[in-house]
Amino acid sequence: MTHAPLAQAGALWPDLEVRMREMAAGDVKWREGKTGMYVFNAGEDVERVKKAAYAMFSEENGLGPMAFPSLANMEREVISHALALLHAPDSADGAMTSGGTDSIVMAVKAARDYGRAQGMKGQGNIVAPYTAHPAFDKAAMIMDLEVRRVPVKALLADAAAMEAACDANTIVLVGSAPCFPYGLIDPIEALSDVAVRKNLWLHIDACVGGFIAPFAEMIGASLPAWDFRVAGVRSISSDLHKYGYCSKGASTLLFRDKALKAHMVFDAGPWPMGRMLTPTLAGTRPGGAIAAAWAVLNHLGVEGYKAKQKLVIDAREAIEAGVTKLGFRVLGRPQLGIVSFAHDSADCFAILRGMYKRGWVTAANSEPPSLHLMLSPKHAEVAHVYLADLEASMRETADGAPMPAPGYAR
Repeated sequence: MTHAPLAQAGALWPDLEVRMREMAAGDVKWREGKTGMYVFNAGEDVERVKKAAYAMFSEENGLGPMAFPSLANMEREVISHALALLHAPDSADGAMTSGGTDSIVMAVKAARDYGRAQGMKGQGNIVAPYTAHPAFDKAAMIMDLEVRRVPVKALLADAAAMEAACDANTIVLVGSAPCFPYGLIDPIEALSDVAVRKNLWLHIDACVGGFIAPFAEMIGASLPAWDFRVAGVRSISSDLHKYGYCSKGASTLLFRDKALKAHMVFDAGPWPMGRMLTPTLAGTRPGGAIAAAWAVLNHLGVEGYKAKQKLVIDAREAIEAGVTKLGFRVLGRPQLGIVSFAHDSADCFAILRGMYKRGWVTAANSEPPSLHLMLSPKHAEVAHVYLADLEASMRETADGAPMPAPGYAR
């Protein structure tokens, strides 16, 4: 491949803007609600706030709290809001990270270091349901840990089977609220019973659910207990850039107690500049992501979030009703923003390709073969468009040969 050299002379921004818009012409039309992944579209009002806040602090660096006490204060407030939403005790603490994978990796690191401090020897292991996010595998790869994925029962974590998989070197037990493939909340209270009985660290991956579940409850959803109200829960990961509708590069990792959070921190050195203490793997942390998170949380407030999350739930219920009429069956009983649905005779992967031809970028599960949607407030406006395109794609694929699944669905 011939590499493209950097231009000798720079270009003016108006010319670059034109080129960038041309490059983006083939991107998914997410502002029209055409994606069920990657983007969480809460509307133009939220988009304006977070872009302005991000730009205002785009050069500031979260690595330097003494240089930028504004960012340190904003991060503390964001964490405090998150802890309050998830019913954390007064002893709780946390930190912002760059995303869900970052939060999960740091939770595993904290659990591992806690285990070592308690006298654990040898290779540690993570016990997780089969539906847990692959970020736990990434954490294990980085830290040379074993991952023990346990088959699920009715698509939910099987607490008894997970208990049987634990041993003296289990550093963390995992539950999801909800799991990404099906949008279902694992039986966290049953996992908590195991964790308390065996004195295990229970981490809840609420990267998807952490900023929608509390407001869903406020507007009437009856959810199983999953947050810090459950005694055995020691840490929770909860993404701001998903259902918090903040700019990307923003998540939270929350701990029941400050003493548990201490195991998250890196204390590196010595080197010529002494010690380097950082709460996350990253050194430099974009000030814009912290500022945008603070701004969006304060812009929406409880009432704003309740209104946005009601639109998500309305969209999910409309789509559940519509796909059921088309012969699909919803997997499990989703209660938040993710829904997956299978069909006993139609080729879901062929339908997915048909939807892509109609401009939709969504996802699929391979076990079982099923279509997957992660919904945003915008989808309440376009659910009928999705359902019409889905019906058209079904008719189209019924007339032709089955199409192979896209690579990412395998």
